[in-house]
Amino acid sequence: MTSMSHPCVRVRYLGVLLTAAMSVASLAACTPAAPAADDGKLDVVASISQWGTMAQALGGDHVTVTSAIANAAADPHDYEPTTADIAGISAADIAVVNGAGYDAWACTAAETADVEVVDAGALAGVAEGDNPHLWFSSRVRTAVADAITAAYAAADPDHADDYARLNAQWEERERRLDDGIADIREYAASMPYAATESVAAYLFEDLGMEDVTPQGYLQAVSNEGEPGPADLRRFIDLLEAGEARLLVANSQHGDAAGGRLTDAAHAANVPVMQVGEQMPEGCDDVIAWMETLLGEIRDLLG
Repeated sequence: MTSMSHPCVRVRYLGVLLTAAMSVASLAACTPAAPAADDGKLDVVASISQWGTMAQALGGDHVTVTSAIANAAADPHDYEPTTADIAGISAADIAVVNGAGYDAWACTAAETADVEVVDAGALAGVAEGDNPHLWFSSRVRTAVADAITAAYAAADPDHADDYARLNAQWEERERRLDDGIADIREYAASMPYAATESVAAYLFEDLGMEDVTPQGYLQAVSNEGEPGPADLRRFIDLLEAGEARLLVANSQHGDAAGGRLTDAAHAANVPVMQVGEQMPEGCDDVIAWMETLLGEIRDLLG
């Protein structure tokens, strides 16, 4: 772990970036230049592409959306924002953040600049220290979509009817996704699964499946620690005994413990599903990603 990951260092680092971003904005204001073209669109910045793709779909041609973290291989937990990231949020009409401690830099930048914010964690009532991977939850996605639409209509009332129409289209896609979830839940409810990390836990809660991951292991990885030998052994024993119908592994976090668990699952003929934190290449938005995951779950559960 680098020194930058220490909370106090991160606060100082963010303070430097905020000061630099404000200096850039002040310099631009004092420097004679031709005025920038105003296309009449709302300028929206999302911290991560999961919410950014939703924001774009809900705004259509009336918004320009930029996602600070759009790289499928990026790890937002360790993301170090640039001055441009901070300046982008500070200049936006609306910021869409995940909250729950996942993207504290974005929340702080928006609050400092007094930008209108849609905060998924606040809408879900999920605090820092809880599972922040909120885009996997059907309930949270719907709440965030409605909040984005309300923010658009308030900032741009002339196009409120268009925003309502786009919201209805999005919600129709969510309803179809919920139908797919319900179909799987009919036979998978209470079915046991285990996970190397709780990345997709909200999705499996929607499916009604039971997480049987050993608590000692789960607590260690949730606190970004290494599971002890006894907890790892207990997890391997669980897989070898066939007590889980599926192992969910974080495709972005490869470590020795995760490797041993996936090897144990394969040896015990327990299907392994790889799920990352970021939206993979080839998925246009978060609903398309969830549809892809549901298809994989159907295939793996048989």
